[in-house]
Amino acid sequence: MSHPSLLKLLCLSFGLLTPVAGFAADIDGSTLSLAWGIPFVGILLSIALCPLLIPTIWHHHFGKITALWSVLFLIPFTMTFGMDNSVGLVAHAMFAEYIPFIILLFSLFTVSGGILVKGNLHGSPALNTGLLAIGALLASLMGTTGAAMLLIRPLIRANDNRKHRVHVIIFFIFLVANIGGGLTPLGDPPLFIGFLKGVDFFWTARHMLMPVLICTLVLLTLFYLVDSYYYKREDEIQPQDPTPDSKLRLYGKVNFILLLGVVASVLLSGFWKPGIEFTVLGVHIELQNIARDLLLLVIAGLSMMLTAKQIRSANQFNWEPILEVGKLFAGIFITIGPVLAILRAGHAGHMAGLVSLVSDPQGAPINAMYFWLSGALSGFLDNAPTYLVFFNLAAGDAATLMGPMQQTLLAISMGSVFMGALTYIGNAPNFMVKSIATQSGIKMPSFFGYMKWSFGILIPLFLVLTVIFFLV
Repeated sequence: MSHPSLLKLLCLSFGLLTPVAGFAADIDGSTLSLAWGIPFVGILLSIALCPLLIPTIWHHHFGKITALWSVLFLIPFTMTFGMDNSVGLVAHAMFAEYIPFIILLFSLFTVSGGILVKGNLHGSPALNTGLLAIGALLASLMGTTGAAMLLIRPLIRANDNRKHRVHVIIFFIFLVANIGGGLTPLGDPPLFIGFLKGVDFFWTARHMLMPVLICTLVLLTLFYLVDSYYYKREDEIQPQDPTPDSKLRLYGKVNFILLLGVVASVLLSGFWKPGIEFTVLGVHIELQNIARDLLLLVIAGLSMMLTAKQIRSANQFNWEPILEVGKLFAGIFITIGPVLAILRAGHAGHMAGLVSLVSDPQGAPINAMYFWLSGALSGFLDNAPTYLVFFNLAAGDAATLMGPMQQTLLAISMGSVFMGALTYIGNAPNFMVKSIATQSGIKMPSFFGYMKWSFGILIPLFLVLTVIFFLV
């Protein structure tokens, strides 16, 4: 995809920054019917079914299809609630959620795409397991997006002489694009939102360590067994290796410094509180968040300037994965508004039955249900706003949640991070990894085909975690 296409996407996002009169951003979820969630469900079904039913049309026009669902939502919403509320809804979705989300992903994608691991190793079960373990560790240090983009291409090259590769990519999504990011607020967007809401950086590392460790060890062991089974088959290895084994060399090392800059920029917005904010279309934007986003864009620009074109070319770097995520999630963030508003309404909304499941008759939290509901919704909605909804539903106060309700906060954190691996849309890196694997000639499963893997492997593991952390 060309640079102008990427610039068009960014300009579209920032074009909304034009100052005009403020608008209300909140929706009263208690007044909303579940029918307002139809366009959101339509986008999810399009993502799930169109690649199967109309693959060519979807590949060339998925952005237009997503935009159509957004328009089908916005027109009746505007007619019902007025232009002020409609603009306020879109502004809140863009400024408070989408723009920071896509800028962070864009910077991590750009910087990690400038690091080239040249050469090739033999894709044996031991090597593959080692790469997944390294990726899971890096995910908490440089984010799931950064770690996934850094390692997915070397992993694909290492296994390009093998017949069965789908399972390698699927376990990569499980471990590197999701579960591995559970140790720090830098790892996954839900935990970063908790950090901004006042959850201590080291609380996350301390309390999430054991769940992440258990999941990682179990999945690495299972992967080694599955990969060994395929590796031993007579027809597994192709007669000719497309990329013969050779010594590994690292290029684009300046991008490691820039990755540290990304980490520093994110931490800046959490620790620096100047108390200055601006209001755009009714949305309050704090100075530290503006500074973070601008720094991230500058870092991405520096990566493009300082990285030789030959490195990105050898890395098969292109903008298609981030454009796909950008277009799809723009529609998701807009149409998800009513769904989250109904959830925020709690017992007064049309999802009162769902909300009532997380508390007993005395009002005490049922932590196992917090884990499963926050997780299930994170698998099909975006995990960051879902985390925020359950954070507010539980108490809304970081001190309380880190104190007497620490198991509830742990349940919300585990559910939001871990169950983002249940579907391709649960976490943005999932889609990026799938896109890159498909471009590399790997026939990835459909939306529901992937869920056969994720449900079959992860649901039993999550049931064990439920017993260990919330029922014993």
